[in-house]
Formats: sequence, structure tokens, C-alpha cells
Amino acid sequence: MDVNLTLVLAVAAVACLAMLIATVVLFVKVFRTRALLRQAGVPLSNRAAYWGALIYVVSPVDLLPDPVYLDDIGVLLLALRSLHAVSAKAVGGPRRRERQRTDA
Repeated sequence: MDVNLTLVLAVAAVACLAMLIATVVLFVKVFRTRALLRQAGVPLSNRAAYWGALIYVVSPVDLLPDPVYLDDIGVLLLALRSLHAVSAKAVGGPRRRERQRTDA
């Protein structure tokens, strides 16, 4: 086998592995926000974003073929961002949390 082809295949394999690891880490973070959603009393529309992101990652139907996890990573990041913003509003924002830490 040609050395250049071997190098290209190795780089592609490492890139796919890195994307897979990033997707798994983000999936776990989104899944762990479930407790935060319950505590904050997040409305149903934002829970739909949560479940939609989890289903999209697990679903075999993707915008990009499965070895490329960039679409999954994007969906998970959008879900985390929207859920974080909604939970911060429901709990009282970051300033309220800072005050609670200093009071304790």
C-alpha cells in the first residue's frame, strides 16, 4: 500500500474517532440536563428541543452520512445552548446563583 494512502486513511480514522468522542460527550451532557429541566420547570417546548436532540443523534437518518458526526455535534450544541438559556431564566439567571453560593 502506498505511504500517502496509509497516511490519509490514518488521518481520516483519527478525525472520525475525534468526532465520535465529541458526539458522545455532548450526548451525555444533554442527557444529564434532564434533572436541571425538572428543577427549573422548563416549558414543554424546550423539553421538545431536548428530546429532539437526543432522538436525532440516535436516529439513523442524518443530514450527513454517519461517519461524519458534525451535524450531530451541531444539534447537540444548539440543544445545550437553548436549554442552558431557558434554565438560567427559570432559575433566576447566573447572578442569582452567584448570590446563593456566597450566602451558603
